[in-house]
Formats: sequence, structure tokens, C-alpha cells
Amino acid sequence: MKLYSYWRSTTSYRVRAALNLKGLTYETVPVDLVAGAQGDPAYKALNPGAGVPTLVIEDGPDQGTVLTQSMAIIDYIDATWPTPHLIPADPLARARVLAAAHTVAMDIHPVNNLRVVKALGTQFAASADAKKAWMRHWMFEGFTALERQVSSDAPFAFGDAPNLADLCIVSQMYNALRWDVPLDAFPNLTQITENCLAVPAIAAAHPDNQPDAKEIT
Repeated sequence: MKLYSYWRSTTSYRVRAALNLKGLTYETVPVDLVAGAQGDPAYKALNPGAGVPTLVIEDGPDQGTVLTQSMAIIDYIDATWPTPHLIPADPLARARVLAAAHTVAMDIHPVNNLRVVKALGTQFAASADAKKAWMRHWMFEGFTALERQVSSDAPFAFGDAPNLADLCIVSQMYNALRWDVPLDAFPNLTQITENCLAVPAIAAAHPDNQPDAKEIT
């Protein structure tokens, strides 16, 4: 498999962690979002949405398949390689995990996307301080809801092992630290993140451990 990814992309982070937890082998193909590589015609032929991640299946019955959108990719991975389960089979447990995961993937991430932040500056003349305030506001709002959704007496969001919700949380918390979001009000999310990063497969997916990681000064 090939995973087209950007080191700081939280959506790519989720998929890398899922692949690692399943013990799957994949090649990382960096796509430099800041340099605009996602707009290259060859890449857009793979992913018309001009985003990351993109997963290309290179063998097996699905050989040649191209998958986009992190949540869809993880759903495919979990259905194809069910151990360990990242999305519960029980309908109620599944709904709770998806609700928490979607709080990140549908409420927080879309308004914190790189293209949105760029548009704030280019189309609406937002200053660097204004863009930072925007990012921090929507993460804080989402985390406020998420803190109440997850378990307060388990090591991970809904039990003793990481699932889809945890992968969304740990990746979004990375972004929160980048933007100096105050986290004192979110002890559950902070503990979940610490526990996730103690799992080698998730730690290996961390942005700083990617081949295209750059030192930003």
C-alpha cells in the first residue's frame, strides 16, 4: 500500500496510526501541503479533492483501488483487517465511538483545515493573531463537547484499548498544542493523549516521526 500523506496533517496522522495498529506495511509518499503539492495535476488525478490522505491499494482483491477521506479509509482498513477492532460492532458502542470521532472530524477539523486558514488571510485579510484566535476558538469549542463524551475512568476514550475516537483525539490534540490551545479544562482528553502516545504504533504515527517532518522555527 501507498499512503500519500503530509507529516503535520491530522487526518493523515489518524490513518497512519490505524495502519500501524493493524500491523500493516505501507509506503509513505509525502505531499507537501504548504508548497501546494496537493494541487499538482498528477496528484489531483488520484485525489480530486486535492487533500490528504490518499491510500492506494497495490495488491490483493482490491488492487488498484484509490481511497480518500481519512474516516472512509479507516473504515475500510477496519473492515478488511478487523484485528484489533477500531470501530465496535455493537450498535450502541459504535454510535458512541463515531459521535466522539465525528466531533473531531466534522466539527473541529473542517474549520481548522489549512485551506480555511489560508482563505482567512487571503480573502478576509485576517491577521496572524486573528487566524490563531480562530483556530483556538473552534478547537476549544469542540474539546468542550468532547471532554464530556469520553470516559473519565478508562485509559482510552471508551475502554482499555484505543479505537477510532482515540485516533481522532490524539491527532487533534497535536494540533491544539501547535496553536497553544489552553488544555487545563480537558483532563480526560489530556490523559487519553498521553496513553495513546505510550502505544508504540500510535507514537510511530506522530508527525515528528515522519520521513517528511521538518523543523519549524
